[in-house]
Amino acid sequence: MTVSLKIAIAGVAGRMGQQLATAALEAGHMLVGGTEAPGSDNIGTDIGEILGRGAIGVAAVEDVAEAARDADVWIDFTRPEATLAAVNALSGSGVKAVIIGTTGFDAAGEAAITEAAGSLAIVKAGNFSLGVNLLCSLVERAARSLGEDWDIEVLETHHRRKVDAPSGTALMLGDAAASGRDADLKALRAGPYDGPDAKREPGTIGFAVRRSGGVIGEHEVTFGSDMEILSLSHTALDRAVFAHGALAAARWAVRQSPGLYDMDDVLGL
Repeated sequence: MTVSLKIAIAGVAGRMGQQLATAALEAGHMLVGGTEAPGSDNIGTDIGEILGRGAIGVAAVEDVAEAARDADVWIDFTRPEATLAAVNALSGSGVKAVIIGTTGFDAAGEAAITEAAGSLAIVKAGNFSLGVNLLCSLVERAARSLGEDWDIEVLETHHRRKVDAPSGTALMLGDAAASGRDADLKALRAGPYDGPDAKREPGTIGFAVRRSGGVIGEHEVTFGSDMEILSLSHTALDRAVFAHGALAAARWAVRQSPGLYDMDDVLGL
């Protein structure tokens, strides 16, 4: 039997926020709060009306503490600066777990989340789909099995509005490949191929980025030798896949002690 959670969502009127809110309600959870950025026309609007479902008696607000006042779980798929501000505001609140799907954090941001995990159960992932997380496991295994003379390249495509590059998922895949070679991605990541002397350096992991139209997310990792190419890929067909993964993480996280977790922990991979 699924336990009903009290959920608050950051950026609830955005595309991903609406997906999360809709999925939460359809799964029988209670939507008790949601935020919108300062100046948004949706501040003060009932979240049910934002979703086109009719009023639910809960309005979108600007203040994180107000939105999360009655929540068990905070779900945040916004931008680094907004997510970090929210996590800071949630410390010492009644929120039991935080689910972070935001990508593009710098080193200081990562450190701040790690510190916050001292008092909150945080599940942070660059991608919450089951397929992508299984793909990461396959990539790590392939990198471990194939020799260093095999070139590794990560290609990702997203919609034109995505701002960080490479995507968080592409970096997850790069991390998995580097782990398969018992190395840190920072040591193996190649810079963009650009210019008259942009040859590929042996043993590196290359990244290529495309931004086009409304593509939800496509990722491919290729392993290439002089005689063959192995390709592992994933395509997201519906943004709801990320919302359902986030809810699965939420149901798992509320039962955990404070700490920083990822989808490998949630899925037992």
